[in-house]
Amino acid sequence: MRVSPPSRFLFLYALAWAGSAIAYIPFLTILLPVRIETLTAMPGQNALAVTWIGSITFAGAIAASIGNIAFGWVSDLTGNRRIWVAAGLVLSTGLLLLTTQITSFGQHIALLVCWQLALNMMIGPLSAWAGDCVPDAQKGKLGGLMAFAPAAGALTGALITIPGFAGPEVRLMIVALLQICCVAPLLLFGATVQTTSTGQDAPSAQADLPDRAVLSRMWLARLMVQVSEATLFAYLYLWLRSLDPSFNDATTARIFGGMLAAAVPLTLFVGAWADRHGKPLLPLRIAAAIAATALLLMGATLSPLIAIAGYAVFNLCSSVFLALHSAQTLRVLPRGNRRGRDLGIFNLTNTVPSLIMPGLTIIMIPTLGYRGLFVLLALLAFGAAALLVPARRH
Repeated sequence: MRVSPPSRFLFLYALAWAGSAIAYIPFLTILLPVRIETLTAMPGQNALAVTWIGSITFAGAIAASIGNIAFGWVSDLTGNRRIWVAAGLVLSTGLLLLTTQITSFGQHIALLVCWQLALNMMIGPLSAWAGDCVPDAQKGKLGGLMAFAPAAGALTGALITIPGFAGPEVRLMIVALLQICCVAPLLLFGATVQTTSTGQDAPSAQADLPDRAVLSRMWLARLMVQVSEATLFAYLYLWLRSLDPSFNDATTARIFGGMLAAAVPLTLFVGAWADRHGKPLLPLRIAAAIAATALLLMGATLSPLIAIAGYAVFNLCSSVFLALHSAQTLRVLPRGNRRGRDLGIFNLTNTVPSLIMPGLTIIMIPTLGYRGLFVLLALLAFGAAALLVPARRH
């Protein structure tokens, strides 16, 4: 079978990865909360919105964790990524369009669990597909291109919420259509054979870390940064309001969206540098350390301008770290024939923070305030940088 040129596959894959972000970012951050707020505004249900959202999000995170591992593993066993990505695409878009037709709490729980399973039927095999076809020498470029995904999701959310642009059902149809348009080209034209095995054609991450510790340290480092990123994302608005009550949700959204957009060219540049110099983990260490320093600055200041500057640095560095880490993880997986399953286990670093963060903030903020929380998050980010320091050679 004729394999797609690597550069073409990279761009097709980046487009599909953006489609996966478009599928969940607008829905989980905007469309679902708005729908629940509308339903719980009925007489006698005014206090239910927070409970509904919290419970639905928790159930969805568990379903996403299970689905990502299970369907990634199934795609390993069947030796076919394409069919599972296609099935997940069809099912997830169909379930998404059903959202406006349900009205009860139980129905929302059931739908979101099914939707998360279907979405991860697509995302799990899609993650492994890159490992099958992208050589190690291009993993940095892959990570840079993957940075487009969060920005695409945020841009879609901004587009569909323009006042007067679209009603609830049309918003979901736009999201579903964009998801299909982004993923379909890879399904139609993407390569399906393995062109490289992990760590054979370029300096690998395993050259930087001891073999016996590489997987656990990569996993734990990502978890630490993800906890910091998820916590700050959830409480950014409240923290900025505590410094300056004039901040509103629109200002916060512009700051967040602007930083995601700025992260794209930076990640592309850094990823290309890592490929060119054979230093896959050095940018990760630097990004985590700078992000930790920015968190300390944020905790120490009372100035809104300095706070925003600190957040900008943190957001840029954490975005670079997470995008490049996703690509470099493909270097260290021990067996290509179980790549989907192993990436599903790594994906727990994306869902576990949603379970850790609520308890962490409930304990920290009332007792030590945001300053104490930022110090703890900075320690986690510094810990991530330390975990990725290369082993000494004798």
